[in-house]
Amino acid sequence: MRGNIVGRNYDDMTTETEIDKQCRARAGVYRVEDAPQGVLRRVFRLPDIKVRCRTQAADEPPMFARPRFGRDPREISGALGDLGTFLPHIIGAITVVGMAPAGILTTFGLFYAFSGAFYGLPIAIQPMKAASAAVLIEPMDTHSIAGAGLVIGLFFLIVGATGLVDRIARIIPPTVAAGLQLGLGLSLAALGIELLSEHLWLGLGICALILVMLRNSRLPAALAAVVVGVIAGQVFGESPPFPDLELGLHLPPIVIPSWEQILHGTQYAVLPQIPLTLTNAIIVTAAVTRELFPREVHAVTERNLSLTTGIGNLLAAPLGGYPMCHGAGGVTGHYRFGARTATAPLLIGLTFVALGVLLGDGGFLLLQLVPDAVLGALLLFSGIDLAQSSKPQRYRDEELFIVLTLAAIGVALNPAIAFAIGLPLAYAAQRGWLRL
Repeated sequence: MRGNIVGRNYDDMTTETEIDKQCRARAGVYRVEDAPQGVLRRVFRLPDIKVRCRTQAADEPPMFARPRFGRDPREISGALGDLGTFLPHIIGAITVVGMAPAGILTTFGLFYAFSGAFYGLPIAIQPMKAASAAVLIEPMDTHSIAGAGLVIGLFFLIVGATGLVDRIARIIPPTVAAGLQLGLGLSLAALGIELLSEHLWLGLGICALILVMLRNSRLPAALAAVVVGVIAGQVFGESPPFPDLELGLHLPPIVIPSWEQILHGTQYAVLPQIPLTLTNAIIVTAAVTRELFPREVHAVTERNLSLTTGIGNLLAAPLGGYPMCHGAGGVTGHYRFGARTATAPLLIGLTFVALGVLLGDGGFLLLQLVPDAVLGALLLFSGIDLAQSSKPQRYRDEELFIVLTLAAIGVALNPAIAFAIGLPLAYAAQRGWLRL
């Protein structure tokens, strides 16, 4: 006797119960027709994430689904997985430029929470790195930074709404994306080593702790690393003393730049940032997410990432927010330490909002308690995972040469330059003009 399930035939050896066991790889996955009903689902009308069984073809309707927000305790640990890319840039913006912590933390937190709810995945929000370099090197004030955020937001809103970003993504060969991903992973790992080497004994100890805890997928490795690191920093004087905190209401400042300040921010922060965001925060982030969640039918596309980047910056800039984007390394970091759903970005987002609105400057001082060695350890593991997920072993000969060349350029210079060099190389290889 044969049965027909979603357009496919299965014989007696493959019962529906066996298919259930194959497809329900983690807790919370259920058949689409068995969707649970709850208050949150009825009020917010956020659909669950559809999941294709591995026995299904890519064009078949998903047989399963899982909640948009998970209850696994590892989500708490995963929420902290990207602190290493967040804190160093934000500390620089607040201490060097004098940006208000309430504005930065609140807007980051809201963007984090919104992105998690929209995508249903541990999508990261990160400071824009080229813009951060400009902020720390060039004479920029809070109004120029707001101007840069407005221009960046408008640009990515337009290229997303018009579909231009999709056309750009379609013409990029897989070797180029893999090379950019490998280079980004190696860069994050190198930055992690640099940070943890500042307090080598603490960095090595935190790395050892993470390695032990990662052997058990149920243990919150990142959470333990942060807690132990903060305690060790206080005991051995490796971090600032615990601040005096006062609860209050700290609203983000209103920052309206002039045309001259917008032009200044565009010249120094926007022009070098756009190609970097296009490659790392959009194209590579979409590729990494598809690699990490291959069976889930989610909304992470190049177009959507461009749209949310644009909307987030347009809303954050007038509220004293910092230029921000998604990031492949951040997604990998959240995933590496246990995040699988929107719960992780929601948790870290609400935490940032609480620190900004309720504590203001005190929230920033609390974040400074996390030693650089801890941030470095988190970055090291995230970077290694991101580099491994590029799977350079899949390529041979000319293709492998392109992947390794782009990775080297990305580490030595930046992903935007690697992209500009790698694209013509990849097309030359496709046409047989590049032979090794």
